[in-house]
Parts: sequence; C-alpha cells; structure tokens
Amino acid sequence: MTNLKIFRECHGRLLDLLRVNVEDGILETLVQFYDPVYHCFTFPDYQLVPTLEEYAYWVGLPVSEGEPFNGLELAPKPAVIATALHLKPSDIVDPHFTIKNGFQGLTAKFLYQKASDFAKAKKTDAFESVLALLIYGLLLFPNMDNFIDLNAIKMFLTKNPVPTLLADTYHSIHHRTSKKGGMFVCCAPLLYRWFASHLPKSVFAKASTGITSWSQRIMPLTPADIVWVHAGTSSEEIIGSCGEFENVPLIGIRGGITYNPNLAMHQYGNPMRGKPDSLALSNEFYLNSEDHADMRMHFVQAWRSVRRFDGIQLGKKQSFAHASYTQWVIDRATTFGMPYPLPRYLSSIVPELPLPLPPHTMKEYQGRLADAESRELVWKGEYQKKVREYDAVMGLLERETWEGRKKDEEIARLTGLLDEKDALLAQDPVRKRRQRAFFANSCSYPDDLYP
Repeated sequence: MTNLKIFRECHGRLLDLLRVNVEDGILETLVQFYDPVYHCFTFPDYQLVPTLEEYAYWVGLPVSEGEPFNGLELAPKPAVIATALHLKPSDIVDPHFTIKNGFQGLTAKFLYQKASDFAKAKKTDAFESVLALLIYGLLLFPNMDNFIDLNAIKMFLTKNPVPTLLADTYHSIHHRTSKKGGMFVCCAPLLYRWFASHLPKSVFAKASTGITSWSQRIMPLTPADIVWVHAGTSSEEIIGSCGEFENVPLIGIRGGITYNPNLAMHQYGNPMRGKPDSLALSNEFYLNSEDHADMRMHFVQAWRSVRRFDGIQLGKKQSFAHASYTQWVIDRATTFGMPYPLPRYLSSIVPELPLPLPPHTMKEYQGRLADAESRELVWKGEYQKKVREYDAVMGLLERETWEGRKKDEEIARLTGLLDEKDALLAQDPVRKRRQRAFFANSCSYPDDLYP
C-alpha cells in the first residue's frame, strides 16, 4: 500500500478491520447477553445496541441514501465486474468466475494472483480494488473458504455494506440463540471493535492481574463504567425507523431482522428517560428459506421511506439513563436471566453525567470551537433582545408612574382650591343669614302636626 489515505477514501477503514486482533472468548461471552425479545445486549442494569451509525464509523463508509442490499437485485454483468476490478472481460469467465455449492462468484486464488500481478506492475488502483473485494468476500461477508460469492461482489460494487453488516450481526446471533448453539456468521472483527469501544480500558488490563475470564471482567461493570459516547456514536442524525415499521428493518444475506434505535439513545448522547414506547411494536425475524409471509418485500419497501431524526428531534445532548429506565432494565434482566453470577449490587440510581469527550483532531476541535462561538452569538443576541424588552417595559412603568404622580398633584391642587372656596363662602355674612333662615324654616312644624 503506497497511500493509505486514498485507499480509505475509496474503500473505508477495511485495512483497520484487518488489523483487529479479536481476543479469545470475548465474543462468545458477549452473545450470552443477547436479548432475543428486544434484539439488543441486555446486561444486569444497562443495555448495549450495535447501531448503523456506529458500524458506519468503524467501516468508514456512510449508509447510502439508496436501498441497501436485499438479495433480489439482478446479477451484475461480467463486464461491469471486470471494469470495477480493472480486469479484462475475458477474465470473468470459467474457471475463475464459477459456481461453488450453488453460489456463483470468483475464486480467491484467482484474485490473489491478480492482486500480486497488479502490485508488481505498480498498478495501485487495480491492486486496491482487488484487495478491497477480497476483504468484502473473505472478511465482511464470509460464505465459503477461498471463494467470493456474488452477494459480496454486489456489495462491493454498491459501496453500501453497512446495513447488511449490521443485519448479518443481529440475524446470525439471533438465529444462533434461537437454535441454542452453532456458529454465528458475521464480521467478527467489526463486532469486536464495536463492543471494545464501549468497554473501559481497565477491562483489557485485567488479564495481567490473573482475571482471564471475560465473564469475570464484564459482570462487575456498572453503567458508570461503560463508555457510552465516543466518536462513533456522537452522530447529529440517525436513522430512526423505516416505512411501516416503528424501528429499523435490516436485510441480511440469509434473512431479515429489526433493531431498536430507541434503545441506543444513551449511546447517541441523549437521555434514556424510560422504557421506549416502540419496543413491542415490531421485532420481526425471518429466514430467506422460510419467508412464507414475504417479509423480505415488506423490508425492501420500508427502506424506500426512511425516517431520520436530527438534533431537534433527538433533543439536548445529555447522556444519562433515568432511574425508571434503569429499573426497567434490572427487571428485564431478572426475567431474562443473566448467564453468569452477579458480583455486585444493582441500583437504579442515576449515575453522574460524564464529562464531554475531548476532540481527537484539529478539525474536530475547530468544528467544536466554531459551534461554541455560534452558540455564544445566539445567546448574546437573545440576551440583548431580553435587555431591550426589559428596558421597554421599565420605560412604560416609569411613564405610568410619572403620569400617576401628575394626576395626584392635580387632584391635590383642585382639592385645595375647593377647600379655599368653601372657607371663603363660610365667611360671607349674607350667606350666613340665608343659611340660618333655611335651617329655621326647615325645623318649624305646622300647628296641627301634634293634636
């Protein structure tokens, strides 16, 4: 590889997934906590949910606006495959493009040889394209050893693997759980990278202290220990539901399943206030081989109407879980039954709010600084607006007070004038005689009033 940045821009973080060293036992322990009712991982007093946004971050590719893989697409023509891989159309024929166990695809041996030839010839674009397809077929969507089937090729051509990767994760674990055993077929390094991103670093250091069992490392963890929000979960917009479903239908290689973003609000940096209302509304699961209700077509149609939730709908960023939600999880875990002994006391007390994560890059820092300055300007504007409103109200009050004072002064003046007038009239002798005559006449009674 001569330029990792260019490869990442074209194909995402596929090389990072190649370097992931999946520790023995961690995924086998994780799947013991899978909740087949709510399609998440339920621990003693908290839940974790793999999301489209997190998988998109770790894969390094966005969720496309178009419909995701559904298995019903027309097979790409050999010429299209050859062009994408910088091959000759004559290369996409037998014995390289063949059928194995009922699946059509390309042999890994042929692609390895082509990648080697392109590397020696320093044909970087061609080499990287073939390498990316090998990762799609052997790591992201494994089906058979040393064979890249047509489904992996379709995903490689559309560059929209994230919904299918998440679907395969849920579907494989759910099917394995319902059968009470078996292998789960999904991209293990991706699932490991997701789970590890939520665990504290102390969990990985316990091996040096003699605690090698993953169950003994995970069971003591409290909600305060979990890394809820990180770069992969701090999304400003999420896919909340699709079509007729109140949650998100996922279409995988072998079938479909729904998952509930409402259970992941804590991971998005939003509060978990209580049991989400949509949990019991749709928790479908089907196998392609047993899809008698034609659920796959319902899932396909649902993706034609995607509902995204932005910051306004999600609300203020406050990553905490309310006591009512935590208590509901505790009750659910008790009913569900934990697979390992619990070495600690459970409490539904709300943990302290975590501090905001520091920026990882200068670009992220500058973005946060710009957001802070923008919010500061908004608040300054609101403050100045309130000051102006306050000044206007105080001006009205002062004017009314002044007008009231003037009225009181005028009333006092008029009252004084009336008192002076009455005093002058009381000193007039003519007026006094008239008053005495008036009262004398008023007090005289007729002679016949008393017999």
